[in-house]
Formats: sequence, structure tokens, C-alpha cells
Amino acid sequence: MAVSIALAVSNRFLPIAGAFLCLMAAQLVVASCTPEPAPYAARVAIIR
Repeated sequence: MAVSIALAVSNRFLPIAGAFLCLMAAQLVVASCTPEPAPYAARVAIIR
């Protein structure tokens, strides 16, 4: 009885778990890319 309930719940959350895995993989791919250097005009000197 408990096993069948556990399997039903796990089958219900399987697409959600797959979506989270895809999101985590996408974040790893984006994080591994080298960031673009900031343009020189974006650097503002602070004069005191």
C-alpha cells in the first residue's frame, strides 16, 4: 500500500524534477561561459 502511494507521488513529481535538472544544467552552462569585458565607457571615475 505504502509502496504504491510512494510510486504514485514520485510519478507525479517526475516532470517537475526533470525541469529542475534542466534549469540547473542551463545555469552551469551559462556560468561556465566567460563574461564579456565591460566597455570602457561603463567605468565611471569617482572624483572626491
